[in-house]
Amino acid sequence: MFVSSPAYFQTIQDPFQLGMSGSEDSTKHSTDHHQSGEGGISYQQLTPMDSEKLDRQRLREERRELRTSQLIQQDKENENRMQIAAIERSKQLNTTIKGKYSIWRRDNVNPNSNSMLKLMLDQITMAKAYWSIARSKNKLGLYDSLMKHIKDSKHTIGEAGSYTVIHPSALERAKAMGRVLSNAKDQLYDCVVLERKLRAMLQSNEESLNALKKQSAFLIQLAAKSVPKPLHCIPLQLTTDYFLQNHGSKEVLNKDKLEDPSLYHYAIFSDNVLATSVVVNSTVLYAREPEKHVFHIVTDRLNVAAMKMWFLINPPAGASIQVENINDFKWLNSSYCSVLRQLESARMREYYFKTNHPSTLSDSSDNLKYRNPKYLSMLNHLRFYLPEVYPKLEKILFLDDDIVVQKDLTPLWSIDLQGMVNGAVETCKGSFHRFDKYLNFSNPMISQNFDPNACGWAFGMNMFDLKVWKKREITGIYHHWQDLNDDRTLWKLGSLPPGLITFYNLTYALDRSWHVLGLGYDQALKQTKIENAAVIHYNGNYKPWLDLAITKYKSYWSRYVKFDNPYLRMCNIKE
Repeated sequence: MFVSSPAYFQTIQDPFQLGMSGSEDSTKHSTDHHQSGEGGISYQQLTPMDSEKLDRQRLREERRELRTSQLIQQDKENENRMQIAAIERSKQLNTTIKGKYSIWRRDNVNPNSNSMLKLMLDQITMAKAYWSIARSKNKLGLYDSLMKHIKDSKHTIGEAGSYTVIHPSALERAKAMGRVLSNAKDQLYDCVVLERKLRAMLQSNEESLNALKKQSAFLIQLAAKSVPKPLHCIPLQLTTDYFLQNHGSKEVLNKDKLEDPSLYHYAIFSDNVLATSVVVNSTVLYAREPEKHVFHIVTDRLNVAAMKMWFLINPPAGASIQVENINDFKWLNSSYCSVLRQLESARMREYYFKTNHPSTLSDSSDNLKYRNPKYLSMLNHLRFYLPEVYPKLEKILFLDDDIVVQKDLTPLWSIDLQGMVNGAVETCKGSFHRFDKYLNFSNPMISQNFDPNACGWAFGMNMFDLKVWKKREITGIYHHWQDLNDDRTLWKLGSLPPGLITFYNLTYALDRSWHVLGLGYDQALKQTKIENAAVIHYNGNYKPWLDLAITKYKSYWSRYVKFDNPYLRMCNIKE
């Protein structure tokens, strides 16, 4: 608001007055006829040009004085209007106190009120600040009192456990804390000191929060990748019974079905017996002709007996099961396989097994995620060797062990892939999940060969045409790029980035309803979308067999688990 001030306008008028007096003096001196001593200069009468300049100067000064008086008048009028408006507003103002944050408010009388807990947390923050100041100023009595009330308030909040239940004594403790804080304010309040202390507390809390985030990321990764005790129990019990009961000699495999290209073949590579059983159970349940479905399961040396035992005593109705040990594939060695060759390098072992590396807690969550040796396990990369594993087959449907089938999948074999090798559901929406998310486009080998806006797709349910695969020499393409990424500069570890590269421009986009992802990390998926999907995928850390699982999605998986199975009861696996 512009406020008129006599001093202000005096500063405006003074130059005008000085200018006028100066001009008068100069006129007077210029019109005088005299000589200043001998040899002095005589002042002659002004010329017509000098007279015109003086006239123009007088006119300018008059205009300035007029404008100044107009501004003063306008300012006075504005001020008067504002005063009148302020008086009118004050007449209409309701001076009743509204929403004042006080412990005496009626809603704070309710011991279950959220505002009570918020108030107590605010009190604790202020008490901590005054507690520190009291200690520095040797106010020991006030220091002890603040300390005691902080402990009491924390105890009350700790007993609450949530914002809906609080101890009945909370109101009295909040009042007592209020009195102590009032006393502390009277003795210690200094705005600058208090501001500095609160700022230091804020910075300290931010540092603690960052440390807790790193620790949380580490613990989540640990919980997601570790095998819970009940799941560890199942293969131990199954393996023991497999050898004790001599089931190895009782295996009967229908080799004709295993190599019949006219049947519906599935590939599942997993070391998780329970998860694999859910994939098989759910697939067979919806299959129109179960006897035409063949499941090829590959696992590791530790779990092969358990996997065989499970399907011997729990055979899927009509379907055929083949369980193999990946260690029996003698052709899969370091001289042929890039991943195995990389695992033999000292640099790779140091990176993954941390022989000379700092604590994982100091790493970011991304580093923790990709530092898992699982990403270089052969069970994870065996999907790039499907024609070698199943040389007699023409098409095979690859399934991850963290999926659930909800519809008959046989129509997938009749889809024309139009000369492509891989049939998969695309995952990009807008700018999300495109190639630049997975690959390092600052590297010229990537930027010169791939489009950063190319759409990503999902591993987990993939129809592979093995005839076209062999013709295109897909495994050779995979080996080429995997060798180039020996120093991990082209992409982070995992099977999806090399998959995107290997099947670049060789992937046919399936309808999205075939495969819905995100049940292992996204809590915002629509229920109708999940229920209408042919396959749902628990990709992410929150697998359905873990305590970390998202509760509302767990039933889609658990309905296919036979909880009355004696091995599950023995290992205390409950619904």
